[in-house]
Amino acid sequence: MRKRRLVAWVAAPLAVGLLASGCGGGGGGGGAEDGIVSVNHTEPENPLVPSNTTETGGGNVLKMMFSGLVAYDEKTTEPYNEVAESIDTTDHKVYKIKLKPGWTFQDGSPVTSESFVKAWNYAAYAPNGQSAASFFDHIQGFRDVNPSGGEDTEAASGPPPAAKEMSGLKVIDPLNFEVTLDAPFTTFPTMLGYTAFMPLPESFFKDPKAFEEHPIGNGPFKFDSRQPNAFIKLTKYDQYAGRDKPQINGIEFRIYNELETAYQDVVSGNLDFIDQLPPSAMVGDKWKTDLQDRGEAKPILSNNALQVPLYDPQYKDPKVRQALSMAIDRKQITSTVFQNSYEPATGWVVADAIPGYPAGGCGEYCEFNPEKAKQLLAETGFKGPINITSNSDGGHKEWIEAICGQFKNNLGVDCTFNPVPTFSEFLKMHDENAHNGPFRFGWLGDYPAAETFLGKVYRTNASSNYMRYSSPEFDQAMNRADQAPTEDEANKLYNEAEKILAKDMPSIPLWNQKASVGWSDRLEGATVTFDRMLNFKTVKLKS
Repeated sequence: MRKRRLVAWVAAPLAVGLLASGCGGGGGGGGAEDGIVSVNHTEPENPLVPSNTTETGGGNVLKMMFSGLVAYDEKTTEPYNEVAESIDTTDHKVYKIKLKPGWTFQDGSPVTSESFVKAWNYAAYAPNGQSAASFFDHIQGFRDVNPSGGEDTEAASGPPPAAKEMSGLKVIDPLNFEVTLDAPFTTFPTMLGYTAFMPLPESFFKDPKAFEEHPIGNGPFKFDSRQPNAFIKLTKYDQYAGRDKPQINGIEFRIYNELETAYQDVVSGNLDFIDQLPPSAMVGDKWKTDLQDRGEAKPILSNNALQVPLYDPQYKDPKVRQALSMAIDRKQITSTVFQNSYEPATGWVVADAIPGYPAGGCGEYCEFNPEKAKQLLAETGFKGPINITSNSDGGHKEWIEAICGQFKNNLGVDCTFNPVPTFSEFLKMHDENAHNGPFRFGWLGDYPAAETFLGKVYRTNASSNYMRYSSPEFDQAMNRADQAPTEDEANKLYNEAEKILAKDMPSIPLWNQKASVGWSDRLEGATVTFDRMLNFKTVKLKS
């Protein structure tokens, strides 16, 4: 199984100097004189191929290099047609897609129906080992090209496919194609702005390795250069055919190992934008003094949880997981550790970010009740100890130790923080079922819909289901929600599915994130998108 839009950073403001400085990043570069905006970043896990990039390190770069059938409004998060002229359906099962003419890739070749259909078939075909393969599981014929359902991404393993192309994709002409799904899926058009669904130029299929060295997209910025563990540079694509033309000449994604270092570079003017403020900046709202009006805390499609390894026998009883959840005082941690920059979670979906979606899906199990928690845990015979794992390069130590303290005080169970040096090593543990206790799970929604918080994490064999949770009842509830005739009805049914999670408690919701960001005084009109990125298409550099 593979990760989707997992995030490495979480700021945990508790005391000044909690993160060590040094280690990567820093130095000038960028500015009004050359029109380049510099931002903090993490090293991509995989080569920059849309269907094989499912984490923020690569995904944020690809979002600027590629444009999909739809994009999302910065203020409302509503999808709007970008490369698509129209996406029509009468039954939510068969979608007729028409492209706008005039779109080109950055090598000058045209964007056509084939560009999408061939890219989607390549992504879904199991021997290609693409990490985003399971995003195509709604399309008719997916199981013929990917018998394991996208779970197994090793090209040499798994059962052989019965076909090389999905039967549900049909090219009509250069600007029209048709998608047939296995069953009605109302949310499907909303998904189509996610990077897995981006088109690919013909040059990719001729030489994928050469493409990895110099990727070619159809978005507002094109690849310029890259130095691993140092930077990725993009420059403006003048022939970009989208709605908002970039006002800057390029982007430097600068790799940092420490948030504190990136923040000090923003304060000193050596970095233009940081997408998460470090602990030292949040204490007493220090960032407001450091940056004046050059920052904000904005609700986004992101939340945090503790996933629980159901393959570990001591955590198999759902009462254990429910007890742990009720023993956490979320309000205390979000106020003292996070300085009220996060909101306590009441469910698995960031309800406030999804129009019409009800909050409170977790019910009583996300409410602080130490007495009932202790009683429930006693019924299970669980003795501990509890070992909570996370990467140590993202500011997680403080809040995990706070949770451990609450487990000790409220349950009488020993608890320790198990730090893993890097995010990539932490991700490897997920794939290898190597956890022996709860582990941090940070999720950034792939698109603004309840389904991205539920189906992409908790379905059987979902690619971010590192708990190895499997519930036919939940899967069937999700199928009913997927097939709802309207978004309003879908939200009601997704909420019913969420209540099944409360009964099973495969993970423990913690809090919903805000994008606490900051920028240098060189930027003008800096705004943040729902996925915590600077809006590179509208930001300007002061002259």
